[in-house]
Amino acid sequence: MNVLARAGGLLADALLGLPLRATAYAVDRDVAVPVPGGVSLLGDLYRPRRAAGPQPVVLIRLPYGRTGMVAHAFAAPYARRGFQVFVQSTRGTFGSGGHFRPFTAEHEDGLATVAWLREQPWCDGRVAMTGGSYFGHTQWAVAPYVDPPLVSVSPHITAARITAAFYDHGAPLLQNALTWSSQIGRQEAGGLPAPIPRPRLAVKLRHALRRLPLQAADTAVVGAPVAFWRDFTTHAEPGDDFWSVADHDGADLARMPPVNMVTGWWDLFAAEQLADYRALRAAGVPARITVGPWLHGETGELKALVRTDVTWLDHHLRGGPAPKGAPVRLYLQEAGTWLEFDSWPPSRSRDVLHHLRPGGGLTEEAEAGDPEPSRFTYDPTDPTPTVGGPMLQAPGKQADNRSVEERADVLVFTGPVLASGLDVVGPVRARVYVRPELEHADVFVRLCDVDRDGASRNVVDGIRRLDPRTVPGPDVTVGEDGVLAVDVELFPTAYRIAAGHRLRVQVSGGAFPRFARNLGTGEPLGTAVAGRPCPFRVFHDTGHPSHVVLPVLS
Repeated sequence: MNVLARAGGLLADALLGLPLRATAYAVDRDVAVPVPGGVSLLGDLYRPRRAAGPQPVVLIRLPYGRTGMVAHAFAAPYARRGFQVFVQSTRGTFGSGGHFRPFTAEHEDGLATVAWLREQPWCDGRVAMTGGSYFGHTQWAVAPYVDPPLVSVSPHITAARITAAFYDHGAPLLQNALTWSSQIGRQEAGGLPAPIPRPRLAVKLRHALRRLPLQAADTAVVGAPVAFWRDFTTHAEPGDDFWSVADHDGADLARMPPVNMVTGWWDLFAAEQLADYRALRAAGVPARITVGPWLHGETGELKALVRTDVTWLDHHLRGGPAPKGAPVRLYLQEAGTWLEFDSWPPSRSRDVLHHLRPGGGLTEEAEAGDPEPSRFTYDPTDPTPTVGGPMLQAPGKQADNRSVEERADVLVFTGPVLASGLDVVGPVRARVYVRPELEHADVFVRLCDVDRDGASRNVVDGIRRLDPRTVPGPDVTVGEDGVLAVDVELFPTAYRIAAGHRLRVQVSGGAFPRFARNLGTGEPLGTAVAGRPCPFRVFHDTGHPSHVVLPVLS
């Protein structure tokens, strides 16, 4: 490692907030690994120059290339701390053989790679894995199955049920899917790296999101078909088992090694990742999780995952000190402080119901009587827009919702001014009693924080797609009067509603372009070309007490 590279490494450590280290290492490029189907995958081996004999290996598998930010932010920082690191390009990407069909080959390829590593003379048989997002998914595809087990894993900003990132309770996450398709569809064509704004591409994306049919939207943005987009639009129907190879939430979690995870309250994976943490602990797996105030891939999030992993890997691979503090570390938004708990959800939280009231009120007391339901009509030709929220890329997070709340297709229910602050910490959910005139419809619920000046900023939200093939079901029941009781799982959070602010709940029939508009016809996502308006009635009477449930920290 020359002087310039050493200086660059020290600068990278400083930017990541790591203690400066400069252990010398060498890199073997384009190391070929045979995997099923007669394919070879290429990887780069980072090996400490003074390594004496076989060493454990930190494996990172990803589809985004092995140089640039990946090398500087993920591989090199561990190598500078004396870890042996193997960074591998997944099938069909950056020199690796085969065809890149996201999420479908990582199980077999990952198992073959681990087996190959263990046979190498420079590996002592111990393998750990780390990485975020897609290279967090590659860990879930391996860790519950490999024998003997991995030493540890760090599947950051990802989820065992990876399809939650592109189908949320039946509603396709349109904007995230097309944004990611455009990224992977052009990533090997050169040009500006993905994080750098590209105004012309943004315009293409906006136009493509509104086009019908959706099947060829990838061509409109990238100029060629993208395998993931075609799979996303083709396999979006209930009961389609195409993605079963990609989801690993049904695996035997007791086989998992110790797990370290980082995510953000505005990361699209946060809800599923917290569910994963809870399931892992229930299975007896040692696990830790940090949740900060971050959007997916935000700088603070990347710093946190690398910093926590330096300690994590040192502990599990070299016997260093165990991580300090409680296993659950959460940032309390709008309070500027971190909280620590022994479990998720925190045992100190108690559920408080806030009921939707006729006339747009929101109170802890339910309505006593039989008032008329509130009404709105969702029109897919003028879909209800969304601002902010947990997104794949900025802009996301919080935004002022007042322009959306002024629309006739959004119901707004606002609570009284709070006399004291309210710390909402845990999963948020809602039950809304509705009667849509069409069988195919969406119910979108959003909780907002209204400040003293009237700005209404989103805190959490959730959606539920109604489909006659899945209704009734575990989350939707049909009353004798035909009214649907729809349970909507909103995102979890840790958020302080300040004294003097008010709670607000929105109810609508969509949130476009974050979610694909529901055309009301039941036609397949990729080929549908026309829609129908859907009138809704939302009930808030004695027999239909629509409400949100807030976990309030005691």
